[in-house]
Amino acid sequence: MTLPIDPAANLATLIRCPSVTPAEGGALSALEAMLAPLGFAVERPVFSEAGTPDVENLYARRSGNGPHLMFAGHTDVVPVGDEGSWTHPPFSAAVHKGEMYGRGAVDMKGGIACFVAAVARRVADGRPIRGSVSLLITGDEEGPSINGTGKLLEWATAKGERWDAAIVGEPTNPQQLGDMIKIGRRGSISGVITVHGRQGHVAYPDLADNPARGLITLAEALLSPALDAGTRDFQPSNLEITSIDIGNPATNVIPARATAAFNIRFNDTWTPETLQAEIHNRLDRASKRGKFRPDRQEPIGFDLTWRDRPSEVFLTRDDKLIEALSESIRAVTGRTPGLSTSGGTSDARFIKDHCPVVEFGLVGKTMHMVDERVALADLETLTDIYSRFLDDWFA
Repeated sequence: MTLPIDPAANLATLIRCPSVTPAEGGALSALEAMLAPLGFAVERPVFSEAGTPDVENLYARRSGNGPHLMFAGHTDVVPVGDEGSWTHPPFSAAVHKGEMYGRGAVDMKGGIACFVAAVARRVADGRPIRGSVSLLITGDEEGPSINGTGKLLEWATAKGERWDAAIVGEPTNPQQLGDMIKIGRRGSISGVITVHGRQGHVAYPDLADNPARGLITLAEALLSPALDAGTRDFQPSNLEITSIDIGNPATNVIPARATAAFNIRFNDTWTPETLQAEIHNRLDRASKRGKFRPDRQEPIGFDLTWRDRPSEVFLTRDDKLIEALSESIRAVTGRTPGLSTSGGTSDARFIKDHCPVVEFGLVGKTMHMVDERVALADLETLTDIYSRFLDDWFA
């Protein structure tokens, strides 16, 4: 029986599965085939919710006497973009000058391939793992994240599963392996402002109220002053206007409404509730002191709608987990990783409610880009780090 000890071969198999979210694309079947010979019991639940696509997920457990470590990740990938711009076909797993090309190479099929190889090498060498290891893999991380990791955790918990720690194999390193461990993430919340004006002819502004003027006033109130100056563990919270839409093709018509979408990445100064209250207060104050026109007395009329489900900020303070991973990285690479909370959200936001969680994977410089690729040498290095971590953490 051939065991999946080669991370490059594992990754090539996964890349050749076109698992653009939410399609399974054969990736979970390929992963199940790798895990079964290693003694993992594999289940593949499908979750559904109205208005979202059904998503297939994978949960695999190799049971042992001792603590329980979870490795989490996703096999779904973002679209390839302009396929003609790729140097090599995006699902070919072509190797050129020591690098493997393909969508998902670093985000994050590469991390999964390396973790599987690390476990497989221990099995092949007859080295025991002093506890249980599970893989919690979703097909919904790059999508709406509704039928993926959150529901998979609830499903597994209802079956009696409990974990002592988790590592997420996202590409956390900015330049080289060993740069960075993610020990937390900022929260994320999105909203839409709609300003209601009065449509009219541009030549007769006294008969209309231009919502674009009001929207500018409200947007400025969101952007200034800064939400905070940052904290010991997190960079400053940041609000970005992501879209302004009036939908008016006519140059001689004052529109009736204007909208602006925004997203906030926030630190532990805030909770979703306190941040929403701050945004409401800013908009209310600005609407009362602002006017559609200098000669008008009416305050700016607006609606504020919160989108999606906010992601809460979190910070992992598990010394055993962080030190075991840091020491594994130092032993293999000679580098001392920085501990960071930078970047966007990840599925760690769901896992932190069940056990301590950190993130460490490949170098992320090409993730989501045309010609996403990974150095074959990095696959070997990451496999060695994961293997050493299995020793250090279970010890």
